[in-house]
Parts: sequence; C-alpha cells; structure tokens
Amino acid sequence: MKKINIGGVPEHFNLAWYLTLKERSYEKKGINLRWKDYPGGTGAMCKALRNKKIDLAVILTEGIIKDIIAGNPAKIVQTYVKSPLIWGIHVAADASYNTIEDLEGTKAAISRYGSGSHLMAYINAENNDWDTDKLNFEVINNLEGAIDGLNKGKGDYFMWEHFTTKPLVDQGIFKRVADCPTPWPCFVIAVRSELLEEDEETVKTILEIINEMTAQFKDIPNIDEEIATRYEQQLEDVQKWLSLTEWSQEIIDEKTIHKVQDKLLSLEIIPEKWEYEELTHKVL
Repeated sequence: MKKINIGGVPEHFNLAWYLTLKERSYEKKGINLRWKDYPGGTGAMCKALRNKKIDLAVILTEGIIKDIIAGNPAKIVQTYVKSPLIWGIHVAADASYNTIEDLEGTKAAISRYGSGSHLMAYINAENNDWDTDKLNFEVINNLEGAIDGLNKGKGDYFMWEHFTTKPLVDQGIFKRVADCPTPWPCFVIAVRSELLEEDEETVKTILEIINEMTAQFKDIPNIDEEIATRYEQQLEDVQKWLSLTEWSQEIIDEKTIHKVQDKLLSLEIIPEKWEYEELTHKVL
C-alpha cells in the first residue's frame, strides 16, 4: 500500500478530507493517506513540503505561489476552494482600537513570515492606503499564540479566518474591527514535484476521491450540524459560511496565477513572476 502524507489547517474547510478518510476511501484504492494538522498554517506547510514531511498540502494560494518561487520544489495541481477566504482583523478584547483606521502604524501579529497572516497584512495595508514599507510584525506561531499574545501586548492585531475565530469573538477574547477577503480563490492543493514525477497516478486517485466528496459536500444531510459540533461553531455561523464557500474540482486557471503574482510583485513579496507552467501541473 502506497503511503502518502498530506497536511492542512484543522478547520472546517478540510472536513471533506476527514470524511473520505473515515470512509477509508483511499485504502480501498491501495493508498495509505495520512492527514497531519498544521495549526501554524501555510508557512508551516511550506516548510513541511520542503522537508518531505508531507507530500501534499491544502494550502493558501498566495502562500504556496510565493514559496515555489522562493525554491519550494512543488506544483499546484488544483484549486480546492474557489471562493475567497474572509480574513477577520482582530485585536485584544480590551484594546483601544475599534476601527481599521486605528490600526495604521501598529504591529501585526503573524503566525510566521511567508504565512497567510503575513502576506494578507500587506493586502490589507494596501487596501487602506497604508505605507507597506512601515509594516511591523510580531511572530506568534498560530491561533493559540495569538490568543495568548494579543492580550499580553505581543502585536496589536491578528488576521485569521473569520469563522474560525468567531467563537473567540463571541467569548470576548478577541474584538473584530474589520474583514479582509482575499482577492482570489483561497485554497489550492500543492504536491511535491518528486511525487508527481514518480507516481502521478496516485495523486490522480486522491484528487478523484476528494473531488467527488467536495462536489456533493453541501448536500450531505445535517452537514451544518456536524460542522457546528466538530468545530464548536454556532449553527447560524456555519450556515452562513456554507452559503459563502464554493469548492472546486478544477486546476487553477492562468489568469488567477498572474493576478496573484501581480499583486505579490507590486508589494515586493516576490522578486519576479513565473510562467503558469512553472507553478502548476495538470494531472492527467
């Protein structure tokens, strides 16, 4: 049986993977797929791909594009979620900041450099006409680090997915001052180039299984209740999230690849643009 390691954030977006694993869908095709949670997000998964700790990653589009250009030997094989990711912008509950304008010139808490929380701080700054050269950062590793850090003055604001952090806002741990949606599809599936060269057929089988699940995910009976229970969310929040989220079963298109790179290049996050074929691989 072929052993394959895959990583992703422990969030509701990836419940489809859990369900296919629970059904032993991969085992039935001779694949021992092992899931690993990465609470640290995209930056941690980029490192794991480089170190061969994982073979596939369900990862933020902008983060993996940046890291492939920086030398990560991987390719994007598919868009996983084609709708934008809604990043909530959070401060400590007792902070004096109440609007996005209050945060100009303050320090952004990020999970790590190269992570989504790092890159989206630039997008948010540009959206609000801030000087991106004056952005300051404090590394706090993950969401747990932000919960501890923001309330101790380690960074002033923290960007993380809106619905994941909603319970923390409800509990009065964070205060949300604004949202910042990504200007492109949020999650893609990336694969180590070595695996694509050695065993593309296994990758194809994995994609076929997960795509069948995501295509009918919203139609699963009581899926909203399962998500609410598993991820400790309010049912109405889950239902809103489901209404906003669209999965994909297709390879990312060339226009999107150029759009992401144009933005990253303008913000001086990448040194140059790469061709579509250098960043992607169509599994046949």
